[in-house]
Amino acid sequence: MTRTVIKTDKAPQAIGTYSQAIKTGNTVYLAGQIPLVPETMVLVDGDMRAQIRRVFENLVAVAKASGGSLQDVVKLNVYLTDLGHFPLVNEVMAQYFREPYPARAAVGVAALPKGAAVEMDAIMVLEK
Repeated sequence: MTRTVIKTDKAPQAIGTYSQAIKTGNTVYLAGQIPLVPETMVLVDGDMRAQIRRVFENLVAVAKASGGSLQDVVKLNVYLTDLGHFPLVNEVMAQYFREPYPARAAVGVAALPKGAAVEMDAIMVLEK
């Protein structure tokens, strides 16, 4: 099985022993993204909507570097330190996706890296 490492400076650099994404065949596994600004590696300023938007922008950058877009996402996982923010995820997500929407899970967690309030990872399938 051939694995291709996906790397872009348009998204935050990995802050551990992982890759931004791995492509195998026509499937791309996007690592979790938190609302880090790629140029500064600092959490974005602003409210929860701004944080969710930044996460989606980071996923957009990695998807593009992989040869795809968010429309190629078939599975999205959302991790929130406060599930009360879930309606905001739906609100902002509607600005980045159109039907058919990906399958999705939302999980409440106690903490995320760097004190983030939201993290998302995804699986994309690219057309051959």
